Amino acid sequence: MVQLFNPELNKVYFINQYTLLHILSGSGGIQVDFKNYFDWEDKVIYLEKGQYIKFLSDDFHVQKMEFPSKTVFENREVRVLFKHLISLGYIDALEGSPLEKYLSGKASQTDSMEIIDHSLEQWFHQNPFNASKLEYESIFDVKESIDQLFSTHLTSLELHDLANGNGMDASRLIKEKLGVTARSMLEEKRMVEGKKKVVFTDCSVQEVCFDVGFNDPAYFNRVFKKRTGFTPIEFRDHFDYERKDRFVENLMELIRLHHKNEHQMEFYAGKMNLSVKALAKKTKDKMHDTLGSLIRNELVGTSKKMLQQEMSIKEISLQLGFEEPKHFSAFFKHSTGETPSQYKNKKVQGIAPFL
Repeated sequence: MVQLFNPELNKVYFINQYTLLHILSGSGGIQVDFKNYFDWEDKVIYLEKGQYIKFLSDDFHVQKMEFPSKTVFENREVRVLFKHLISLGYIDALEGSPLEKYLSGKASQTDSMEIIDHSLEQWFHQNPFNASKLEYESIFDVKESIDQLFSTHLTSLELHDLANGNGMDASRLIKEKLGVTARSMLEEKRMVEGKKKVVFTDCSVQEVCFDVGFNDPAYFNRVFKKRTGFTPIEFRDHFDYERKDRFVENLMELIRLHHKNEHQMEFYAGKMNLSVKALAKKTKDKMHDTLGSLIRNELVGTSKKMLQQEMSIKEISLQLGFEEPKHFSAFFKHSTGETPSQYKNKKVQGIAPFL
């Protein structure tokens, strides 16, 4: 069954079953496993067990559907939706797509396998990494092995053997299609799971180190600080899982209220009673993003809503504090990759963008 909910700002939602999320409306970004994403519009997002999601605004309206594990993985192709390689797994979901009748409530009953089948068809049609099904199978075999074995002391040679055990050079495929190496995928998996144990449990650094496949706590500390800028203990304090510090909520509320007229960091620093430098650092520490990026993404979200309301580019530029319509158009194209007119026409025609 598809459920509707309005998530709380900055609250961690743990994914306990394989889950489909369709964000109907909202502003700002979402955070999944310590990465922020702002390009969620017109997409159905798939999250795997063990992930988490946070919403960086309090006005999101979301549809959610959970799938029983055994149903989801009866077909191994389903991995392409849930086992993320370098970003979120998603498919486009504009009106008129095969999923639209289910997500809009038009279907007489909800058939989870039909939804999965339509999702797979759309995903392979989008073909985000420009690979054949056989190549995807080989890549995801490696990903699955990494997910199962990351906590063991897997050597580079063992990883190489795993990546080439089925007769196909998966190491080359991963580099060619994803732009990363199998080794970097393993390191990223260990780091993400290490971060989760640091912030969501009371485990010691030594326990986390061994649990995610490192041999030496001192080396784990060095790698962790190099990747995040913090020691594990500092990272735990800054993440503020229990939301004792209202910094994120207060900052996002300020951005939501003032982003149309105030684009400078000095304004927000004054409102937060911090220096510009201190605000920039705390924003990066707490939200894994820059203040400028948060303001820009709020502006993009608002401008998209205005374009859908048939407002002119001149009206939008004035309301969003741009001196000239051409300045707004340049900002929009730089941020989205398309002009305001192209975006408006795409929405009218119901054309879904490809990855």
